[in-house]
Order: sequence, then C-alpha cells, then structure tokens
Amino acid sequence: MTALAVEGLTVSAGATDLVRGVDLAVEPGRTLGLVGESGSGKSMTALAVMGLLPDAIHLRSGSVRVDGRDVVPLPESERRTVRGARVGMIYQEPMTALNPLMRVGPQIVEGLTAHGMAAQAARARAAETLERVGLPVDRALRAYPHQLSGGMRQRAMIAVAVAPHPRVLIADEPTTALDVTIQRQVIDLVDELRREDGMAVVWITHDLGVVAHIADRTAVMYAGRVVEEGATAELFARPSHPYTAGLLRSLPAHRGAERPPLVQIGGLPPDLAGLPPGCPFAPRCPQRREVCSASEPALLDRGPQRAACHIPPEEWSA
Repeated sequence: MTALAVEGLTVSAGATDLVRGVDLAVEPGRTLGLVGESGSGKSMTALAVMGLLPDAIHLRSGSVRVDGRDVVPLPESERRTVRGARVGMIYQEPMTALNPLMRVGPQIVEGLTAHGMAAQAARARAAETLERVGLPVDRALRAYPHQLSGGMRQRAMIAVAVAPHPRVLIADEPTTALDVTIQRQVIDLVDELRREDGMAVVWITHDLGVVAHIADRTAVMYAGRVVEEGATAELFARPSHPYTAGLLRSLPAHRGAERPPLVQIGGLPPDLAGLPPGCPFAPRCPQRREVCSASEPALLDRGPQRAACHIPPEEWSA
C-alpha cells in the first residue's frame, strides 16, 4: 500500500492558488525528492499534507491519503492523532520549530505521551532515539535548544520527528543552514533511519545534488504545480520538461579539468496572483512556441516520466 498519496491538492490564499492540483505518491521505505525554485509551492504542499496551513491559507480541494485513509475530512482532534504519530516532519530551522523554553528530552516525551504512550516508556524511547540520531544522550535530554550546536539541534529535531516511528517523514530543506560536512551527516542519518524503519520520506530541497544521492523518484515543481515526475535516474539522464533541463544545466560539473560555464535560466518565476495565459514557464523557456502561450499543458506520460510540456524532447532545439 502507498504510504502517502496526494491527489489534486490545491491550496489557496484568497483568490490566488499557491499550490495547483498537485499529485504525489511515495511507497514505504522509498524517498521522493520534491525540488524547485523558492516560491514554487514545495513547503506549502508539505504544510497542507501536515494540516498546518496558516490561518489565511486554506486547502481548497484534493485528498491526502496516509496508508489509504484520506485525512483531509477528519476533524482537527483526529488529525492530531495522524500528525506526528503517522506523519512526521523535520523543519528547516530547528530553533523556531523546537520550544526554546523546554529541554529537548521533555519535548520528545511530550510528543510521545500526546499519542498515548505511557510516560516511563516515552522517556525510554526518547533516550533510545537520541542515541539513534548520534547525540550524547544524557546531555541532550537535559539541554535547551540554544545550548546545542546547529548540527546537534537538527539531530534533536530529527529525534522529535522519528521518535513515534511515523510511516511518512517529510524533510523540508533540513540542511539549509548547516555547513557542508554537517549537511552530509544529516542526509546520511535520515537515509539510515528510512532503511531501518521502512519509512516513506519526502525530501524537499532546491539542491539537485542531494536528490540525485538519496531519492528514488523526483517531482519538479514550478509555479505551484508539478511539471515533471519520474524515477530520479531517468529524469536526470533524460529530462522531459525544459525547466528540469534548465535546472540540470545549472549544476556545476564534478569532474574534468575543463568545466563549461553554468547555464542560467533567464527571467524570474511568475507571480502566482497574475499567471500569464498558457504555460507559466513559457516566458523563460528556450523551447517555447505559439501553443505554449495559448494553453497550459497537462501532466501526461512521456516515456518513463510524466511531464507538462507541449513540445516533446525530440523536437527541442539545441
């Protein structure tokens, strides 16, 4: 059974759609990479899945199925039993996600007891989880978040998220504020926990290098919707949307004495409150044709991937 299946997800702020008909699915023990520029809707999608949208933003339509059960219609009291216990989340900045006035150990225990675990068992689970994420248990249990380094705080945030053994773990840019060495440690830690617990992981990032390293499948978002989705290896080798191709061309080469200059994607992402007619990427697209300004393409099968583009790759210009 699919651990997480999102269908037709549309999130709105007033009359503006911030997320537009997003479909995503991830199997137990697998990782889905969700990539795109800032403002593409990645984090808003994650908040909608968690049921944590800000007050001025609402889920207009769509379903979010966890182990086959649609959690969108559930009252908030039942939604809380899913949040944390079944779907956990690692946030980008642990200093804002962790309670600064509460020691780390009690924060983990509180989350576990809120989902019905006895206090003594929760304290034992908290210590076990802190050890699993590589923190010195006695120190971490007693420490306030500000007493830990950035890398240690992120590990503590991971411990809070995985202590209930969720079926799905959403990691929202969890390495952004960390140095390169610590980033790799956090990436490897989450991947190890995924293998050990059989969790489904949704890894949200703008870093395609991370996605290439850990994701089984990748979904690329632009202007609030998924414009390409498929197996990571296939998508990186043969992108089927010009935006994906542009992102891949902007990556620096890893090997070779001569490195070609990086290719930039011209222009800026569109304003979601005033999307142009047709394909939102058309004003920036080197492959655009007249049809691209007339209608927005549907996300359709295109070889091993799905892509939302009128122009097939075999017809792209060099």
